[in-house]
Amino acid sequence: MKASLSNYRQSPRKVRLVANAVKGKSLAAADTVLSYMPKRAAEPIQKLIKSAAANAAVLGADLSTLVVTNVEVNKGIVMKRIRARAMGVAKRINKRTSHVDVTLGDAPVKKQGK
Repeated sequence: MKASLSNYRQSPRKVRLVANAVKGKSLAAADTVLSYMPKRAAEPIQKLIKSAAANAAVLGADLSTLVVTNVEVNKGIVMKRIRARAMGVAKRINKRTSHVDVTLGDAPVKKQGK
């Protein structure tokens, strides 16, 4: 059960802060964490997790047992822009994008000790 978001207009470094906060959490816990997180990337990742859950429901998975097994944030395209600086010099501004992939899976079974 996967979902992906391509060319999200925020740098991967900032998106990874949000992505790492929901790894290993259940769908309900991840939704709660993201709804109260004050980061801009929280809303798109929340929508992406809901999309992956909808994909899992179509495949017949039980949504109550699913957890966010992996959230992978990779570098997307970089848009290069120019800004005029002092003494007739131009400096480059890099506008970075991210590719986000969410994978849902079943919760790992805990073994009881002796």
